[in-house]
Amino acid sequence: MKRQFWLASALGALLLTGACSQEPDAAKPGAVKTDIPDEVARELGDKGASAPTGGKDSSGATPMNDRVATLGLLNKRNNISQDIVLKPGETRRIDNVVVKLSACERTPGWERPSETGAFVQVLIEERKTVDDPLRWHKVFSGWLFLNSPSLNVVEHPIYDVWVKKCEMKYPGETAAPAESSGTSRPPAPVASPSPAPAPSPPAPAAAANNDQ
Repeated sequence: MKRQFWLASALGALLLTGACSQEPDAAKPGAVKTDIPDEVARELGDKGASAPTGGKDSSGATPMNDRVATLGLLNKRNNISQDIVLKPGETRRIDNVVVKLSACERTPGWERPSETGAFVQVLIEERKTVDDPLRWHKVFSGWLFLNSPSLNVVEHPIYDVWVKKCEMKYPGETAAPAESSGTSRPPAPVASPSPAPAPSPPAPAAAANNDQ
């Protein structure tokens, strides 16, 4: 009887230990962190970019708050890149990288040379030295340009961020392609052939000889 009680107690303790050792899926390693830390939110809010994030554009283009930018993020360690789609004022975290978009702009479709730019801030959680704790550091704040990337680059040994496009419209852009296609002249109408003139009658040679 005592032996059965001891076996039942041991089995119950084993089951309880196994249940406590199970971890929820969210705690499993390898999950990408997407929440914005409070210290990062405070820094981006208190020391935000000076680039415009709203207001009415005098050119009649899409308002800043309604534009959509696509940025590229590259991890140089594993050579994995991904797109980040943001509106001005939005912030996105991907693991230990935080990217905030303050503004995006592009030239009209008829202007040459064309250019696309985005004002971004990049923060990375890293250690300055081996003995330092993990901290968030701002590694970039400024404009990035699509066709002139050398003007301003994100200088970091592991991560790279660049602008890919800024979705916005200018007045008349939608009508421009139709107008350009309609500038070609229509084919000239084919004229109907006119009837050939009737041959003139021959001169009366006999009558001319009698008059002589």
